[in-house]
Amino acid sequence: MTACRVAQVATAGGSFEIVQREVPRPGPGHVRVAVDACGICHSDALFVAAALPGVRFPLVPGHEIAGRVEAIGEGTPDIWHVGDRVAVGWFGGSCGHCTPCRRGDFVVCENLKVPGWAYDGGYAEAVIVPADALARIPDALAAVDAAPLACAGVTTYNGLRRSSARPGDLVAVLGIGGLGHLGVRFAVAMGFETVAIARGPAKADLAKRLGAHHYVDSTGGTAVADALQALGGARAVLATAANSDAITATVDGLSPRGELVVIGADAAPLGISPNQLLMNGRVVRGHPSGTAQDIQDTMAFSALHQIRPMTETVPLEGVAEAYEKMLSGAARFRMVLAPR
Repeated sequence: MTACRVAQVATAGGSFEIVQREVPRPGPGHVRVAVDACGICHSDALFVAAALPGVRFPLVPGHEIAGRVEAIGEGTPDIWHVGDRVAVGWFGGSCGHCTPCRRGDFVVCENLKVPGWAYDGGYAEAVIVPADALARIPDALAAVDAAPLACAGVTTYNGLRRSSARPGDLVAVLGIGGLGHLGVRFAVAMGFETVAIARGPAKADLAKRLGAHHYVDSTGGTAVADALQALGGARAVLATAANSDAITATVDGLSPRGELVVIGADAAPLGISPNQLLMNGRVVRGHPSGTAQDIQDTMAFSALHQIRPMTETVPLEGVAEAYEKMLSGAARFRMVLAPR
C-alpha cells in the first residue's frame, strides 16, 4: 500500500474534496502510475452528475492522464518498466472477449474501462490502470501537453486521419475551442486546405494563428453551408462543437461523397433529412476516441509537427475552481491538474 492524495466527489453533483487514499500494489496485468498531469475534460461532468450508468461514489474523475510507471503487477507485458513515461485516455482498457474486441475494434469494446468510471481516475497523485491502456509519451512532450492529447488530441487526430479526406482536400473544423483548436492544427499538418468555423469575427485571428487557410463566421450573415460550397465543398467536416444545430448547418456544405465526422456531444437530435445525404452520397458518422496505440500515434505526430494543446495548469488543490472554469467555458481551452 502507498498513500496518495485524490480529488473526489462524495455524492452525485457534489463538491470536490481532497482526501488521502491508500493505493494498493497493482494486480496482475496492471500498473500503478504516478500522475504528473491530468486534463479536465467536459465529459467528466457526466460522471460527477451520475448521468451515465454504473457510476459509483465516492468518485475520482480524470481520463486525460500523463505520468510515470511506479509499480508493475505480475503478468504485465515486459515492454513496460518502472520509470516509463505513459499516458492513459478515455480508452482505459478493454475486456478482450466481446465481439468488437474479438474483431480488433477495441475502442468500442462493450465493456470499455474508462478511467473515472470503471476505476478511480487521474485527479490524484497515483492511479492503478490496466497495462493495455498505456501509451508511451515521447521525450519531446511535457506531461501537461501529453495529458490532453490522450483524449481531446486523439479524438480529433483520429477523426481526421480516418476520414475520407486526403492531402489537398478542403476540410472544415466546426468549433475552435478545447477540441477544435487541436483539430485545426492537425488538419493543417495533414496537408488539408483547412477551414475553421466558429461564432463571431473575434475568432478569425485565432484561426489564423492556428494555421487555418479560411475562416467562416457562423454568425456573419452567410450560411455556413454556402460559405463551404463557395470554397468548393468540404470533403470532410470535423464537428467538434457540442451544438446539434451548428453541426446540422454544415451538412449542405459537404462535397459529393463528403463526410461529416461528429465528435462534439449534444443530446439534441441532428436535423438532417435523408435527401441531404442520398443524392450526393454523403456520410454522417460518430467517431469515438482511440486506443492506446492511437494515443501514442497522436503524441508522436504532435511531437513531429510541434503541435501542443493550449492549456492552463493548476495544482490538485485548485480542482474545484478549474472544474468550474471548464464547465462555464471560461477556461483557456484545456484545464490541466498537476497533482505533484
